[in-house]
Amino acid sequence: MLLGHKKQIILSIESLINRYFPEINIEILLEKPKIQTHGDFSTNSAMRISKIKKINPNDIAKLLVSNLLIDINLSKIVDKIEIAGPGFINFYLSHNAIFETIPLIEKQKELYGCSTNINKKILIEYVSANPTGPLHVGHARQAAIGDAICKLYKALGWFVFNEFYYNDAGNQINNLALSVQRIAKGSSFVANNIDDNDLYKGDYISDIANDFINKKSIQIDKLSHIIASGNIESLSDIKEFSVAYLRKEQDLDLKSFGTKFDSYYLESSLYTSGKVSEVAKKIDSNGYSYEKDGAIWLRTTDLNTGDDKDRVMRKGTGEYTYFLPDVAYHKTKWDRGFHYAINIQGSDHHGTISRVRAGLQALKIGIPKDYPSYILHKMVKIVRNGEEVKVSKRTGNYVTMRDLVEWVGRDAARYFLIQRRSDTEFIFDIDLALSKSEENPVFYIQYAHARISSILNKANINIEDIYKANLSLLNSIEEINLIKRLSEFPAIIYKSATELSPHILAFWLRDCAYDCHTWYNSKHIISEQLDIKLSRLRLAQASLQILKNGLDILGISAPERM
Repeated sequence: MLLGHKKQIILSIESLINRYFPEINIEILLEKPKIQTHGDFSTNSAMRISKIKKINPNDIAKLLVSNLLIDINLSKIVDKIEIAGPGFINFYLSHNAIFETIPLIEKQKELYGCSTNINKKILIEYVSANPTGPLHVGHARQAAIGDAICKLYKALGWFVFNEFYYNDAGNQINNLALSVQRIAKGSSFVANNIDDNDLYKGDYISDIANDFINKKSIQIDKLSHIIASGNIESLSDIKEFSVAYLRKEQDLDLKSFGTKFDSYYLESSLYTSGKVSEVAKKIDSNGYSYEKDGAIWLRTTDLNTGDDKDRVMRKGTGEYTYFLPDVAYHKTKWDRGFHYAINIQGSDHHGTISRVRAGLQALKIGIPKDYPSYILHKMVKIVRNGEEVKVSKRTGNYVTMRDLVEWVGRDAARYFLIQRRSDTEFIFDIDLALSKSEENPVFYIQYAHARISSILNKANINIEDIYKANLSLLNSIEEINLIKRLSEFPAIIYKSATELSPHILAFWLRDCAYDCHTWYNSKHIISEQLDIKLSRLRLAQASLQILKNGLDILGISAPERM
């Protein structure tokens, strides 16, 4: 329902509780009943008060309802108030209150459900892959979730900055260079002390080796490019070219998915700028590190971030362990003014959370203990023709982001990757994603949008005339249900953002599409009676706007024809 109506009902209940039970301080919960006949809102406040006061909840409900029925503010928006069961109070909104949704959508259009600027900044980091191979389906899930979270926070009025952190330092980059060198020298070549299992395989390694030998060039950005030296004895040359090649490949993967970043932050820059060593010195000066067995350890167990043992910061060889540059990187987020940050990563990163937070606490610069927030996603199983698809020829061992887009298209890929809670595993059914049926949710939602677009195009009536239509003529159950559904959109945006759960919006769009199809199938919208036709076209226009708004947040197109 309209948030304003919900707030008014809550204020009226709070006023009565303060009058009759001033010693009681409870949050008023106003929920949408699961059963439609139980009204538009329901509260269990009477039962919660009864537990404290030891009074029959129905007696408390009767007291509250008798006063609510004579509340002037509520009389403008509520038609009926009833007591149900052990003391639930159910509210039924008036049609006039429900109809207020339509002109509000018409006025705000794509901004319906959005908030004004609240002067808060947030940095959202996702995908953040090693430049050692093409992006896989897990990265695609991060991209879908991350893009949606960004748009949700923008809708709430935040300044949103999204960032890709390139892990372009460490052993994996050395192993990449050795993998390319092996192919360049002949597949029998294996460097000393390197396990073959640590090397990368797949057609893309051969492609890099061939381009390196043939001294190909790679455009890094508009102003610079890199040319392969062709010297297969130079591991540093191979490393530089291979990282540039794969960064370009990953850019193409992201482009195919429609994901753009405001910034790409290089792990290597943390070393060259001295930020990693600065963090190590700061932790040491604050007394949170010690030496043991030739290594430097962080006192993570003293910092109360959930880690069960101290962790090595710097090995006996002088190398920093992987989590210290992560600490340095997150310090840069804080230093850049992003005092709210969200990381979207695979569930295999769970163990790093407490270590990164411990390192940040050891700096003693005022960073909250729960900084940054995390969304950890489970992996996705790809199934086609009833069988799991595990490999891609391009990589040799996993399905890539581009594979998925090529198989089902960007829209289906995005919706299917968002439609489940991020912390749950699910099966991505290729055949379902390609089907043109009600069972395919993205097709079902887009078809609702296309259907309504077709109605409005065929009607060929000036939009200003539609906006003047009499809404009181919309009195069928299907029409009222659809308007109620549209009025939920602002609350759905808020809930999806604050709970970091874009799947809530995805499910809601499916329900909204169902209401649209149900209305379409029950009514001849292009009625011979002009006033009724205009009223229904007005509802159609509002429905079209909300479907488009919701799909846009999820990064999915809203086709006018299908």
